[in-house]
Amino acid sequence: MDNSVPENKSPFKFFLLVFLLSIPFWILGAMAGDLTKILPIKLPISALMTFCPLLAATILVYKERKVSGVKELLKRAFDHKKIKDKIWYIPIIFLMPGITLMSYWFMQITGATLPEPQTPLLFAFISFFIFLIAAIGEEVGWSGYAIDPMQNKWGTLKASIILGLVWAIWHIIPYSQAHQTPIWILWQSISTVFLRVIIVWIYNNTVKSVFATILFHAMINVSLFMFPNYGSHYNSFVGAIFIILTVVIVVFFWGTKTLARYRYT
Repeated sequence: MDNSVPENKSPFKFFLLVFLLSIPFWILGAMAGDLTKILPIKLPISALMTFCPLLAATILVYKERKVSGVKELLKRAFDHKKIKDKIWYIPIIFLMPGITLMSYWFMQITGATLPEPQTPLLFAFISFFIFLIAAIGEEVGWSGYAIDPMQNKWGTLKASIILGLVWAIWHIIPYSQAHQTPIWILWQSISTVFLRVIIVWIYNNTVKSVFATILFHAMINVSLFMFPNYGSHYNSFVGAIFIILTVVIVVFFWGTKTLARYRYT
């Protein structure tokens, strides 16, 4: 695993800039409502803050390394050639749909009233590309800029949790503007922290491919909104339980130091 990281990267400055850049979108979300007139999903206008991590990373990299640095940063969004072991496309593409499906089955078994699952293929196709673009806006920042210096300083698991906490806090205002309940937001925030651990696990095992994290991130959102009635029946508590169990399995088999040293090779 390549551990070379420019020493002048500052995760703290990056986080601060991301939050500052997000403020206008939070204000817009409070004033203008959601995107239900355009999309059939419960998504606030403040979700457009998705490009703030990319913008923050671009600003900081330009300050550090000018145009050449920005070009290198943006190229990382398309570094799929780093994924040498193609078996990693299985968790990248299918892990989140699998977790979501298990959540649905668990809710059915435990007596929850759920509509029959439907697969609106056109919506799935369109939403995948929308969420892929949105994921570029986030992961070029979170994975392409922030996580490596954090791993070097704190180790992989601790860095993942810290970044996950920042990621979760950043989402709280949009969650509330989507009119989610406090308990839903709490469990979804917990899921967000643990999902970041999974993202870093994928990142480190694909030779630090940002493209891998972008694709997985897109599948998180596609899976959530493919839950019956465009995610309206998604239970964040049940989802959190299965995501946490997944992280426990990952940590058991790949360890905490790098999340990339498989125990049984």
